[in-house]
Amino acid sequence: MKNTAIPTRIFRFYLEGFKSMTWGKTLWIIILIKLFIMFVILKIFFFPRFLNQFDSNAEKEQYVSKELIDRALKP
Repeated sequence: MKNTAIPTRIFRFYLEGFKSMTWGKTLWIIILIKLFIMFVILKIFFFPRFLNQFDSNAEKEQYVSKELIDRALKP
């Protein structure tokens, strides 16, 4: 066992642990649903894309640099 690579040993450790769990699959489904909600649903509703209002990359770059400078100079 000591001759196997560390990533392989880590993978086997977790695989054996999850196989022996009685609620393992249910918990992983809940975790995946929560991750989906956090990264997909919340992004759609709470993080609008402000840069879509600009047509070219130059306008986007100018807006971002202006915002960074303005926010850095605020006390």
